[in-house]
Parts: sequence; C-alpha cells; structure tokens
Amino acid sequence: MRDFSKAKRIVVKIGTNTLTKDGGVDAGYVRRMAGQISSLLATNRQVVIVSSGAIGMGAGQLSGYQDTRASGSGYQENRVSGMGAVAGKIKDIKMRQACAAIGQPLLMAEWRKSFLRYGVTVAQVLLTTEVLNNRKTYLNLRNSIETLLKLSVVPVLNENDSVSTDEIGSTFGDNDKLSALVASKIDADLLIMLSDIDALYDKNPRKFADARPIHTVYEITEEIMRSAGGRGTEYATGGMKTKIEAAKIASNAGCRIVLANGRLKNVIGRIIAGEEIGTVFMPKRKLSNRSRWILNSAAGGTIFIDEGAMRALRAHKSLLPSGVISVKGIFEAGAVVMLNDNAKAVTNLSSSQLKALAGKHSSEIRKILGPKHRDVVAIPEDIVFLDY
Repeated sequence: MRDFSKAKRIVVKIGTNTLTKDGGVDAGYVRRMAGQISSLLATNRQVVIVSSGAIGMGAGQLSGYQDTRASGSGYQENRVSGMGAVAGKIKDIKMRQACAAIGQPLLMAEWRKSFLRYGVTVAQVLLTTEVLNNRKTYLNLRNSIETLLKLSVVPVLNENDSVSTDEIGSTFGDNDKLSALVASKIDADLLIMLSDIDALYDKNPRKFADARPIHTVYEITEEIMRSAGGRGTEYATGGMKTKIEAAKIASNAGCRIVLANGRLKNVIGRIIAGEEIGTVFMPKRKLSNRSRWILNSAAGGTIFIDEGAMRALRAHKSLLPSGVISVKGIFEAGAVVMLNDNAKAVTNLSSSQLKALAGKHSSEIRKILGPKHRDVVAIPEDIVFLDY
C-alpha cells in the first residue's frame, strides 16, 4: 500500500499556496524541492513536475511595479503592500491571463536555477484542454514527454493560462486535474500532490476541531465527496473537491496518489520511504491508454440510447443505430460523446448522420448513407463506462 520502492515514474504536483510566499515564488522552497527531486533522479527514477504559481507570481511582480512607479521607492520594499491594487482585478480573465504571461517565465527561471545546482536540465511544457482533447496532439504530447524523460530531463508542466479559451482555473482546478491527466497519460506509478493541507479529512478541519484525517482511501464514495471542501484562495483555484476528482482520473490509470502537506520537511523522500504522511488513494482499475483518453476528453455531445442498447454495451457489444433514441449537440465522426449519463464513446457517425439513422436497422443504413458507410455507431473498444 505504502511501498513505493518500485515506483519508477513519478508526477509531483505543487499548488500555488505551497509554492508562493508574500506574493512571489518562495525561492528557498523551490531549491528544497529541486534537491528532493534530484535525489529521486539519482535512484534511476523519472519525475515530471506540475507547477502552479504563475498567476500569483505575475500579480506580485505587477503590484510591485505599480508601487515603485507610485512611490519612487525600491521594488522589494513595496512588493507586498501593492498587492491589493491588483487583487481587486485578479478575478478578471484578461487580468489573470496577463499575470500568467508575466509570471510563467519567472516561475521557470526559479526551477531552472534551482535544478542547475544539481546538474539537472528542466523543460517547460504548457497545456490547454484543446491539446488533451485532440487525439493527435494528445499522442504528440505523450511522445514529447517520453523523449524528455529518456534524456533525463525534468519536464515542468503548467496550464497555458495566457492563451486558454476557458475560464482560468475552472479547467484544471489549480492544476489538480492536469497533474492527474499527465500521470494517466504517461503511465506514472505515483502521483504526489503537495498542498497546504495535511490530508483528506472526514470533515472540514478548518471548521470542525474534531475532524479526523483519512490516511487510506480504497474507493471514492459519495461520503468521501461530501467531505470535500470548496474552491481555494485568490490566486489558487483548487480545493479538496478538485483533488478527489483528480484522484479518480489517476486511479483509472492504476496510479496511486498521495496527498500531503508540501511544507513538511523532506516530504517527498518520506513519502517514497513509506511513511504514513497525508492520504493515499488506491486505484480500482487500470484502463488502456486509449480508454483513458476517451474517459478524460470533453464530450462533444450526447447520444441518447434505449435500455436494450445499454444492456448490450455492458455485455461488450457494439452500439447500433437501432438503439439510438436522439442526439444532442453538433459533432463530427471521430468525436468523443456521452452515451446517456453512463458512458463515453468515440462515434463513427456524425450528429447529422445519427439524426437521420436513429432507430433504424443496419440494413437501412447503406440505403441512406451509401454502401461504404459503417453500420456501427461505436465498437466496444471505443466505449468506456463511467461507473465501475
């Protein structure tokens, strides 16, 4: 359970609150993290970092610049006091994008400088949901990370907030979901999520003095979900709920997850040594890489099917047009779609084709679409159930 001696590929996610201090990156903490991760590399392990903090760092830099202009005094003296001027605007998407663009190179500069002390090269990888949802770019990303790891380079990943088309933070939840997707994508053995909280508790420890830590989670139940808190702080967007959702994603890859307080001394080394720190989430199933991509991709629409068709799918049969009741959304063939609320699938037919074929038998399909068209909506290998 806590034996990580055979964990060769590890993803380390560090949250905004853990990484930053007084409106900027905590350089001393980054150096300590680089030292701990370098120790893992020395044992022939591969490590990927998912690092938050760019927006917070950009806001700190920008507020310091504004204070310096206003007072004429030094940047370091006024960096924190001016934070309020930016904080009022930080919820605006454009402002957050600007802060991310300012903060990201500063963040990478700290990681690069810290790892150079140990002779380790780092690489920056910025992601958006579009990259992960598209099968081609998804595979390209996987190949890129695999190549970097073979070269003994440490990839440092972050959401590409400055160009993201979605509301920043709602997509990956302060990189919680991103770290799980990456762990799933690269077949990681272990995901370490370093946060500003000690563990998952049976209730909110900030509100209830009798809250007790849960050291091992074998199944993410409704009760576990209810014990999760809400969103994070001003610059962070994560919360316990996003961390549990991330644990679900990584679990489908057969990856164990440890949630722990990132400020504990030598926290990574102690986790690897098997010390009972934080909460460990145990996986329930291991899906194939393609199945994981289907499960974690945003659905382009919904195909509503009847009960008989759903029973056939659970018996590992293909989905035929005869079982389709209706279609919601506009999508092309090859898109990932929902099947009722139960499953996701890659459809062989577009939404317009499905609307024309809904409820019809296979013998009628070629008459409508032509002899070369497939008479199957989705094959078993391209269908993944959400419940297990």
